[in-house]
Amino acid sequence: MIIAFIIWSAVAAIFAGIAIRCRKSDKAVGFFANVAPPAIRDVPAYNKAVSTLWFVAAAFYEAMGIPFLFLQQNSPLFLLIMLAVIVWLILLMIVYLKIEAKYRK
Repeated sequence: MIIAFIIWSAVAAIFAGIAIRCRKSDKAVGFFANVAPPAIRDVPAYNKAVSTLWFVAAAFYEAMGIPFLFLQQNSPLFLLIMLAVIVWLILLMIVYLKIEAKYRK
């Protein structure tokens, strides 16, 4: 299960990379795929908030992957991890929509 944890950690690292790219961007960054970013009144603050969201998301995603180190293959507890990921994704979208509402023109 170490390979599963390594793959899980690689995805968390990609999220951290997205956060770094968001932090360094001069234009407003988008969050959803194939959706243009909204008109933003304070672009640096908006990008910083989105970047922080991605960093926190990466940290929580990595934490959700820790059970891969301890569970046996095909354990029914993996269903809990998958449910946690679904809740994590929904919370991620809700927080982003609040950030967007705060900085939208």
